Amino acid sequence: MDPPLTLACALEVEERAARRGGARAARVGLAASLPLPDGPLAGFGLAGALVPGLEPGTLITATRIVDEEGAVLWEGEPLAVPGARPAVLCAVDHVVDEPRERARLAERTGAVAADMESGRLVASGRLAGTIRAISDTPARPVGRLAGASTPAGGVAWLTVLQAIVTEPHVALRATLGARRALAALERAAAAIAEGAR
Repeated sequence: MDPPLTLACALEVEERAARRGGARAARVGLAASLPLPDGPLAGFGLAGALVPGLEPGTLITATRIVDEEGAVLWEGEPLAVPGARPAVLCAVDHVVDEPRERARLAERTGAVAADMESGRLVASGRLAGTIRAISDTPARPVGRLAGASTPAGGVAWLTVLQAIVTEPHVALRATLGARRALAALERAAAAIAEGAR
């Protein structure tokens, strides 16, 4: 019998969404800095759109993962999740928030979205695919909330407070985008859990 698929989540909120959907999940921290669980892995969590047209809550399923120069790190059959759009995903080493940087990265790599965990998950040799939900876009950046997560995937509350005080409109839009994305992730996790039965 094949070992079960684990959804590898950077953030505590992503892990909670996966578990609420009934899927097997593990928190791997930002940039997958925590120990990875055994067995096959699927990247699962939030992503930033690099191009216009992907609204918060849009699900994407990776057909290819590239690095910041466009070199292919992984290519394979996308995970089958209802409503998820097949897409190229870029593995980055930092949150890409500035609209011009997003556009340059998209042009250079052909990717439509970016996340910080895919590179390490690919390097494990156990990546079965990646499901991401768009939480922010070139027109809806996260601003100071880009630094609102701890390395272990928790919340840096002081950063959140500073963002609310200094950029209330940006922080509110980013929070609403993340909520839509997390709801989409919960639905995706339910579909993955159902498919595993």
